[in-house]
Amino acid sequence: MDRIILHCDMNNFYASVETLLNPKLKGKPVAVCGSLEERHGIVLSKSEEAKAFGVKTGEAIWQAKQKCPDLLIVSPHYEEYLKYSKLAREIYYDYTNQVEPFGIDECWLDCTGSVHLFGSGIDIANQLRKRIKEELGLTISVGVSFNKVFAKLASDLKKPDATTVIMRENFKEIVWPLEVSAMIGIGRATTAKLRSYGIDTLGELAKSPPSFLKHLLGINGITLWKYANGMDDSIVYDADYKAPVKSIGHGVTCTADLVNNEEVKNVFMELSFNVSKRLKENGLEANGVQISVRDEKFFTKQYQTKTPYPIQNSIELAQIATELFIKRYDWKTNVRSLAIRAIDLTKAGAGFQMKLFCDYISHDKKERLDTAIQKIKNKYGKKSITFASLMGNIKMPEEITEVITLPAGVHLL
Repeated sequence: MDRIILHCDMNNFYASVETLLNPKLKGKPVAVCGSLEERHGIVLSKSEEAKAFGVKTGEAIWQAKQKCPDLLIVSPHYEEYLKYSKLAREIYYDYTNQVEPFGIDECWLDCTGSVHLFGSGIDIANQLRKRIKEELGLTISVGVSFNKVFAKLASDLKKPDATTVIMRENFKEIVWPLEVSAMIGIGRATTAKLRSYGIDTLGELAKSPPSFLKHLLGINGITLWKYANGMDDSIVYDADYKAPVKSIGHGVTCTADLVNNEEVKNVFMELSFNVSKRLKENGLEANGVQISVRDEKFFTKQYQTKTPYPIQNSIELAQIATELFIKRYDWKTNVRSLAIRAIDLTKAGAGFQMKLFCDYISHDKKERLDTAIQKIKNKYGKKSITFASLMGNIKMPEEITEVITLPAGVHLL
């Protein structure tokens, strides 16, 4: 018997919550946007009325204003979003304990064992929509399918406040005509690569030889081929399940564009303090470093490299990130934001194979220096000690809240 998987997506979540907080916004074009002062001036969420004007999530405020001159800009209230997210999950838990969050406003639910209590997957989806609307004043779109990938795809097909079903018997008619970018796991780079070989739709992806996709995209090509053919068997994790940490990172949008390698190095040094701290708190070491670079034209690139040995300290994390940036980034455009991630994590102290030409004495000194710095920061505050190069204006906001801790899951390629 096929599983009954639901994907619940809270419609225009931030903007909808803001309308609840301020009823005067109801029926008007609203966009929740980041701080202009700290250059997070992009659309985080928009109302249906703003969407009708073509306003898109992720675009700059000035672009949104060009499309909709009467657009009302609202600052985000994250504590309220967290509150409503938790309230929605409490409702989901009434139907199943297998509730897996995917961001603050989306969840997968495995209701296979609940149908004898609450009716079919469609019945449960409609009950959830009704309860969320009546009890929270918000709307959700629900996708119902036999796997997680198609459930999410279904919830995206019809919004707002809708139930969409994709079952094994009809998925080819519904899924295969869609563009490849409609499916989770396929980002902008992979979409461009597939299209360069004439693979524009999910049907064309599903019918492509797996060996060709593996050659083109590596092992991820096989995964995407399985997804397009309805062969996703990933589970919806139990409410009490704690996924293993796969990477720990920190990112920031700078207060002004970075224009040279020295400025980039300073930002990586500051970001690495937090990454190192969280590695130590979780008893983990990094065997690789990944950086994300967004330029002034809002185009993002990612690069990664292996470390010569497992590391925890901020000094080497920043050093490796900077060297990777200098090696890979082409300074045709200035840099708007940066992120650094510790990847390929292993348990601290597990041991490793030493290499002949690595400077382990220097590595040990940096680990001990970083530990001493972290202890002083913990005791006297995060601004109590730092490197001299970070004392001036390094183009970072006062408060950095963009902490990224990624569990196991699907990643955009």
